[in-house]
Amino acid sequence: MDLEAINHLIADDLSAVNRTIHARLESNVSLIKQLAFYIVNGGGKRMRPMLVLLSARALDYDGPHHINLSTIIEFIHTATLLHDDVVDASELRRGQETANAVWGNEASVLVGDFLYSRAFEMMVEVGNPRIMEIMAQTTNTIAEGEVLQLLNTNDAATTEERYLEVIQRKTAKLFEAAAQIGAVISTATRAQEQALARYGMHIGAAFQLIDDILDYSASSEQIGKNIGDDLAEGKPTLPLIHAMRIGTQSQANTIRQAIETGGRKNIAAVMAAIESTDALSYTARAAEKEAQSAAESIASLPASTYKDALFALAEFSVKRNY
Repeated sequence: MDLEAINHLIADDLSAVNRTIHARLESNVSLIKQLAFYIVNGGGKRMRPMLVLLSARALDYDGPHHINLSTIIEFIHTATLLHDDVVDASELRRGQETANAVWGNEASVLVGDFLYSRAFEMMVEVGNPRIMEIMAQTTNTIAEGEVLQLLNTNDAATTEERYLEVIQRKTAKLFEAAAQIGAVISTATRAQEQALARYGMHIGAAFQLIDDILDYSASSEQIGKNIGDDLAEGKPTLPLIHAMRIGTQSQANTIRQAIETGGRKNIAAVMAAIESTDALSYTARAAEKEAQSAAESIASLPASTYKDALFALAEFSVKRNY
């Protein structure tokens, strides 16, 4: 089962999510609608909403709340993208100009705030205290991850452990929440809820590690951003951390200087160091381990086509090239 087949399996649910996204982006303030539609419709894969839908369906959920919860997850994800692009001064995402490049930082931050508040407004409508608890903790953890990443920026002494903590908080936590709340509305057992939470966390970590690889190995047409953006922003991602750890002293010094100063001035030398130390293969193995852990987490769930789709999504998270 590939991503197209997964999309086909939950096509009706995804269509309902897209309709709800558009309906709940309505605002009397025209700039909010314009900017929010721009980024929500910017070519994302809807991976996080898919986790809500598949988790709920895998546990035989047949109510209406999975649609609103998928929308909530997408709104929170979109808000983090808006804020991230401002913090990183990014100019390109998913092959188009970032919202902050088009409308400015102030508008992007404020519309991100609107999406957060709209998401929590919708959570109140769902009326499930457990979901409110999970999502409140999730957004807090994501914010902590953002701050930790900021502290690591231009810090070439960042360890692998510190970096993995950042991606678990900043990226994997929302994947975890998406899979978990799909279980919560299904009145799953606590063991099933925790199994799906672990699944989501491992999928999210794998997804981010593959993003780290793509930043040094894919074309801008494939990934919708410029090669070496992470380096230009002074982010010490796993390929760089590994290359510094096992490369020559000269290579380590080149990468350290690139991280500390940012920019792409020494990108060719950095790429050579990454290649000679097999840093991308090392990162790929770490991602594959996360995907395998994700699959193992849900092994005990009841057999179904939706469970098969969850397994397939784990495979896609590490096989993708965009």
